[in-house]
Amino acid sequence: MSDNPYDVLGVAKTANADEIKKAYRRIAKESHPDLHPGDATAEARFKAAGAAFELLKDPEKRARFDNGEIDASGQERPQERRFYRDFAEQADNPYRRGAGYEGFGDAEDIFAEFMRRQAGAGFDQGQRQGQKQGTGFGQGSYSFRARGADAQYALEVPFLDAANGGSMRITLPGGGNLEVKIPKGVADGTTLRLRGKGGPGHGGGTAGDAYVTLSITPHPVFRREGDDIVISLPITLYEAVLGAKVEAPTIAGPVKVTIPKGASSGQTLRLRGRGVAAPGRPAGDQRIELEIVLPKEVDDTLATFMEDWRKAHPYDPRKGWRA
Repeated sequence: MSDNPYDVLGVAKTANADEIKKAYRRIAKESHPDLHPGDATAEARFKAAGAAFELLKDPEKRARFDNGEIDASGQERPQERRFYRDFAEQADNPYRRGAGYEGFGDAEDIFAEFMRRQAGAGFDQGQRQGQKQGTGFGQGSYSFRARGADAQYALEVPFLDAANGGSMRITLPGGGNLEVKIPKGVADGTTLRLRGKGGPGHGGGTAGDAYVTLSITPHPVFRREGDDIVISLPITLYEAVLGAKVEAPTIAGPVKVTIPKGASSGQTLRLRGRGVAAPGRPAGDQRIELEIVLPKEVDDTLATFMEDWRKAHPYDPRKGWRA
């Protein structure tokens, strides 16, 4: 299976937001694990569609993917390193070769001259410090203090941990680990700043910071739209006709919901305040989209009943409907 999100959803690169959303919903309904228990292929297609939709629904992420800045999983692509020679002729480089340095050799010579002068300045400062202490330069000291380098990390966060908050750990390249607190209701692509968790400082300088970019893993049942949580809930034919109380999942655990008598596929139930509750704003809702699922085999009893019922109660749901 291709990991290109456009191929996964079966849409063109020029597809608009509505076309992408419709393609995702179609695949999600066709491949939902609840409709295909034990079918690994359907589950994989469902998850792949969810990941593709999460990337393409965000205009900024989609643009970055199209430009080759991130891959299909939303991770940064490695960029080519740029060394001194790449910057030597930049317009804003004060040490570039120009009128002020004509006749003095190329940019590398200028850079060497700059470093020589810096070293000389350090020598003079150390000498003055030693003289102030009355010890002479040989017993004086020149200290170099610098802040530590910042560190960049990427972290995949399970959908429910992002919705409800939690804690995860990053294993560091040199051993050890870094604890990351996941804020409740955090959005995909958020970058967290962990002060003082980067590289160590030099000469008593402060440590750098760690920046952790979060990538939210799609969930097989839940999807997030703003602060609302949306699910598709399969129901039986008789539950739709007669009404019923059934169990529905929420991000905080299962709850009982009432299916109204005569429910239709596509009908939406709303659970107020059961969505994402991010700090500083009211909790979203959970929307439950009903989906009537017929039995895999229609036996003679059901077929005969429906034939008789159709003759006695004809109706046309498409009356007056035009594309």
